[in-house]
Order: sequence, then C-alpha cells, then structure tokens
Amino acid sequence: MANITTSDMRGGTKVMVDGDPCAVLDNEHVKPGKGQAFNRLKLRNLRSGRVWERTFKSGDTLEGADVMDTDMEYLYTDGEFWHFMAVDGSFEQHAADQTAVGDAMKWLKEQEKYVVTLYNGAPLAVSAPNFIELEVTETDPGVKGDTANGGSKPATLVTGAVVKVPLFINIGEVLRVDTRTGEYVSRATGK
Repeated sequence: MANITTSDMRGGTKVMVDGDPCAVLDNEHVKPGKGQAFNRLKLRNLRSGRVWERTFKSGDTLEGADVMDTDMEYLYTDGEFWHFMAVDGSFEQHAADQTAVGDAMKWLKEQEKYVVTLYNGAPLAVSAPNFIELEVTETDPGVKGDTANGGSKPATLVTGAVVKVPLFINIGEVLRVDTRTGEYVSRATGK
C-alpha cells in the first residue's frame, strides 16, 4: 500500500502501526509556541479494538493498511464461524470468528447484507446495518388499559436479542430495530 502523511490522515483512514491495521479516529495538528509541529492521532487497532493516542512529527508517513470494507450477505453459522458471501458477483465466501463478529452477533439475520472489514482476505470486523427488521419470538401479552402513559416490556427477537417494546406489540410481529442503540423504532412496513 501507499504511504500516507500525517497531514493527509482523516477520520476513517486505515494505516499500519506496529504491524497492526489501525483506523484513525481523530487527527489533531498541534503547533506549540516553541519547537516542531506534531500530529496527535487517536487510533483504534482493528484486530483487538484497543483505542489509544500517539504523536507523530508533522509530515511523518505511515503505510496504508490493506483493509477493505465489503458488502456481504450473511449465510449461516456452524457454531464456531459465521459465514458471509460477497454480493459483488464473485460469490466469494468468508468465515468470520466470534471476535470479528462481536456485537453484531445479536443482529445477524440470514440473507441480510452486512459490511465486513477484510484484512489480507480474512474478516476483521462485521458491521450490522443501522436498522434491521426482526420478528418477535417471545414477549408478555399486553393488557388493554394496563397503563395511563406509554409503558414498555421486554421482547425477545428471532436472533435472541432482547429489546424494550411498547405494550401493544405481540408475538409474531416484525419490528424495525436500531442496531446502534438496540432500541425499538417501529413496526415493520409490509413487504
């Protein structure tokens, strides 16, 4: 990959630091009153998820990481790996382990598209879409006149995730859920 100078790095830029692929979260240019200017980078290690800050002299270069964000369709899990297929026409399949899937595990629905971050052809991270539609498999029945102001109850979705929902939601309904916060948004519109 090409070398990237510290002044060209923006949030989301992927670089190699100490042999690991990292994403730049923030780049602060500091020019002290005395001495040489420097850049304070906030980095996230894409393998471990660790976040830290590091300073580089202004104008230093880092090697760009060979990291690609690819749209992939979730196929199935075999208990140890979660299998994804590229939707770009190549139909290439990749198996992601539990560390790569991470928190997206509770939002994985077969035949749904996800963004998979690949490093040297191996999945590093899986990102769920911002909103996903999932069916309610278990919830307490809502009783009419149960509350004067809008109450909520827990509902278990088909993926195993538990979400707080309004009292009028019943088993079998399909809900639209925000995967970033894990909150109920609305009932799903008919397809």
